[in-house]
Amino acid sequence: MSLSSMVDRAASLSRWRNRPVAEKACLGLGFLILAVSLPPWPGAALVGGAMLVITFAGARVPFRLWATVAVLPVGFLAAGSVALMLQIGPDGLAPAPGGVAAAGLLTLRALAATSCLLFLALTTPATDLLSGLRRLGVPVEVVEIALLTYRFVFLIGDTAVAMTHAQRARLGHSTRRRRLRSVGLVIANLLPRALDQARRMETGLAARGWAGDMRVLSNTPRASPTALLAIFTLQVAVAAAGAWLA
Repeated sequence: MSLSSMVDRAASLSRWRNRPVAEKACLGLGFLILAVSLPPWPGAALVGGAMLVITFAGARVPFRLWATVAVLPVGFLAAGSVALMLQIGPDGLAPAPGGVAAAGLLTLRALAATSCLLFLALTTPATDLLSGLRRLGVPVEVVEIALLTYRFVFLIGDTAVAMTHAQRARLGHSTRRRRLRSVGLVIANLLPRALDQARRMETGLAARGWAGDMRVLSNTPRASPTALLAIFTLQVAVAAAGAWLA
């Protein structure tokens, strides 16, 4: 199963799957704004802690699933942090002045923002998000392009997984050299296969009379004013604590 399929399946089976999209969006996006606007310490740290409590204690997202999805963004974050801690000078590679502090602050802010986005991704299916965009008045063309792009990501992921499984069945990953060669073959052949599947998807949509509007079922209830007020109060409290402790 590809990572995109895993995330979509987890969101569809989430404990908060049927909660109003507006409430989850206010939680995730509201705390995301705080994460990028408050000082990294302690503002972003408080935001990250609050989001982790909501994710694990409130939405009951399994930690193992969360950690699996967070590996990629945390890996990019680690690479960026290392780049901040080092500099190239006349004597070659050396520690950058203040690099450790800068890397630590960047890590705090980025981890807080990542926790907000992971909460939204693991509790809200993309179809619900797109339905919410429609209700907000976003142009239909933009929503349809987003939906087709989302579907195309699944096609690419499933194609890559199928090609990798076929290589492993033929001992294409038995040694390090074969593994590198097999990965290169997947990368080289993935784009032509993906474009072919995209053309077939377009042909299938045209054969079904698609006129530019792809409706999906969404039965999520409307947001509760009480819940929205509680979310807003929590965010104000976290913002005030972050500003006061800074």
